[in-house]
Amino acid sequence: MTRRLFLRSFVLAALLLGLTVPASASAQEITVKWATLAPEGTTWFKALRQIGDKWTEISGGAVKVRIYAGGVVGNETAMIRKMRIGQLHGGQITNLGLVDFDPGPQVINAPMLIQSNAELDHVMANMGPKFTERLLEKGIVVLNWGDAGWVHLFTKNPMTSPDSTKDYKIYAYDGDPEAVKLFEKFGFNPVVMTATDVLPSLQSGLVNSFPSTRLGALSLQWFALAPNMMDVPWAPLMGATVISKEVWDQIPAEYHERFRAAAKEVGDSVRAEIRRQDEKAVPVMQKFGLKVSTPSAEERARWEAIGAEAAEIWAGKVVPPEIFDKVKALVAEHRAANP
Repeated sequence: MTRRLFLRSFVLAALLLGLTVPASASAQEITVKWATLAPEGTTWFKALRQIGDKWTEISGGAVKVRIYAGGVVGNETAMIRKMRIGQLHGGQITNLGLVDFDPGPQVINAPMLIQSNAELDHVMANMGPKFTERLLEKGIVVLNWGDAGWVHLFTKNPMTSPDSTKDYKIYAYDGDPEAVKLFEKFGFNPVVMTATDVLPSLQSGLVNSFPSTRLGALSLQWFALAPNMMDVPWAPLMGATVISKEVWDQIPAEYHERFRAAAKEVGDSVRAEIRRQDEKAVPVMQKFGLKVSTPSAEERARWEAIGAEAAEIWAGKVVPPEIFDKVKALVAEHRAANP
């Protein structure tokens, strides 16, 4: 009888130990689920992976990061929807996608408002903290801001004149209705779709042009089906590595400062590389058939006039006017100091 009681006690203790130890370990482990449109192997993906590895090392394995790359969870609108219901916790989102949380950062995309990396750096040095603060109010923690390159227009046939816009069915981001109106205003035929549908739509002829950074067009292989790029940079495209505040608050506070520092370090180190790759993407694409079309001085002046008009519309329809005015003043300030 005593032996039976001993065995029962031993089994009960083993069961309790089996239940309590893993549960305790599980409670201490957090898996952060991040997504990115960038395919695996790209610099953007590697940067996200590097941040995740640093977080796991800093936390001694308590925090792990799982990354869904290449748009496998959908476009940025889908990513944000999944963030809101807790299926995703963040990742890399461009300022086009961030407009679903706050329109402020989209001022960076105002056509031809910012015209150089130096101007962009001056604007972000002054406005980055403001954008970060506005997003935090919406429950989004910004870990770093990063470059995605300069947006150019890619078309099936060579294009230099604004008179040709009517010939193009252009990809329009499905989360940006005001951009659709701008495309229509300036004569394009916008076709609204997700970024993940662009490649098959180019193949089928549903669209025959698209706006993209040079590096993006190369990385996603879109340029092969619209192999003409107009040599007019429209705007820089920015992005941020973000995490929902709800999940951030679940991570022990003792890691927060080091996690932020790790994300910033990676972001800073990648910025110069992305800029270099965006420049180098053109000669790489040219080896595979890309042709670059340069507008005449008269044509470029007309494009710049269109850009200026579009930027003013942007101020009233897309971003808060006070943010647009502040950024416009910062650009003017930088140009005055660097004639």
